[in-house]
Amino acid sequence: MESTATARVTPLREIDVEPIRLPPSNTEAEQALLGAIFRNNLAHSRVADFLEPEHFSNAVHGRIYAAIGKLIERGQLANPVTLKNLFDQDGALAEIGGAQYLTRLAESAVTIINAEEYGRRIHDLYLRRQLIDVGEDVVNDAFRHDLDDDAVNQIERAEQKLFELASTGQAEGGLRPFKAALTEAIELAQVAFKRDGKTVGVATGFIDLDKKLGGLHPSDLIIAAGRPGMGKTSFATNIAFHAAKAFRSVPGADGRPVAEDGAVIGFFSLEMSAEQLATRILAEESGVPSDRIRRGDVRREDFDKFVAASTRLQSVPLYIDDTPALSVAALRTRARRLKRQQGLGLIIVDYLQLMRPSSQRTGPENRVQEISEITRGLKAIAKELNVPVLALSQLSRAVEQREDKRPQLADLRESGSIEQDADVVMFIFREEYYKNREPKINENETQDKFNTRYSEWQELMEKIHGIAEIIIAKQRHGPVGTIKLHFEAETTKFDNFIGPEALPAAY
Repeated sequence: MESTATARVTPLREIDVEPIRLPPSNTEAEQALLGAIFRNNLAHSRVADFLEPEHFSNAVHGRIYAAIGKLIERGQLANPVTLKNLFDQDGALAEIGGAQYLTRLAESAVTIINAEEYGRRIHDLYLRRQLIDVGEDVVNDAFRHDLDDDAVNQIERAEQKLFELASTGQAEGGLRPFKAALTEAIELAQVAFKRDGKTVGVATGFIDLDKKLGGLHPSDLIIAAGRPGMGKTSFATNIAFHAAKAFRSVPGADGRPVAEDGAVIGFFSLEMSAEQLATRILAEESGVPSDRIRRGDVRREDFDKFVAASTRLQSVPLYIDDTPALSVAALRTRARRLKRQQGLGLIIVDYLQLMRPSSQRTGPENRVQEISEITRGLKAIAKELNVPVLALSQLSRAVEQREDKRPQLADLRESGSIEQDADVVMFIFREEYYKNREPKINENETQDKFNTRYSEWQELMEKIHGIAEIIIAKQRHGPVGTIKLHFEAETTKFDNFIGPEALPAAY
């Protein structure tokens, strides 16, 4: 008789066996590429720009490829004979046939014509394997509960990994024939000739400044610096709004829209919120002082101006990111995303010293090294995305200690790296800011002497009232010098300066 315990045993349910998914690889393509290079070392030059040893799924193939590259760099011939001694003692190669495996690779190659196609296939499979790794890391990090590693940090880290992966093996760089660069230079001149402002880059909207700079050029890092109260943010918003308002696009060769004039703007505001920035732009466009808007001290007719201004503002391609303490890596990923989705013609950063470097170091950090990393990162973003980057910067207090308050390159905070990495450095200076304090009579000063001093002060204030100077202290592509702009303090708006010589003659 069967025992009770035996009778109660429940048969195990059959396990659903799913096929094991192996990481994607193509051993035949790797063998074919190595064989093609053995047959003709010139095939190596077709893949060397983008293919690295670690891209091979078979580590032995990667070591063979690396050895081939070293021999070719030395001007030596790379074939099974020259590599035999190197791999005679390689245990991993011995498992698949030893040095004779090199000979079989060369003998199995049919043609070198498809060498680049093999290389692209190997690289694509490598990226797919890396994507799998990134995906696993994202899933594991999300499941892991760590109070010091919130979801936002994980997203930023994932974006950074994806960006680095997207940059791996890009073959767009390298040496180009001079005639190709010359053709592009002529095309840029043709574009500038067709534009009303005669600018190659993004026009700032300030006529005299555009004459000096030729607009803000793609791949340039432009630094606009000044002491607090000089109007750095206003200057940047004026440029951003003018460029966004002037934006016009035409279909490019690939069917995608290309900017014919103006630009799509990515404004990274690390100091002000998006609402504060919008209030400033609304004040500039409507003519209603921004302090009145903030206080709610507006009249009925002001709302008519708001409606008219908002109608004009709603259609401009101006995108604001007000994330505080943004890192260079995060700015890069967001800028790349904006360029991919909307197109991007100009990046503005307000301001440089509030950014964080990409690398996270422990221990006390040298601020000069941090700023160096930030400026190098911004310059790299400008080159990679082929857009100008306008970064605002603070000046040191050394300006306040001098009689002449006009800034100099040495006044830049952590100036060495900023001055070195920037293509253009310009300072915003308003003498009125320093001279607007009404004189008081000094002790033992006669009334006549005070009256004379007061009259001189009044004459100076009339002369400098509403005038801002843009001092171009460095420019790689053109002259340095100073231009004047008109500054309206109530609406924090810069405008073109019209001197007495430009006014019509009185009859």
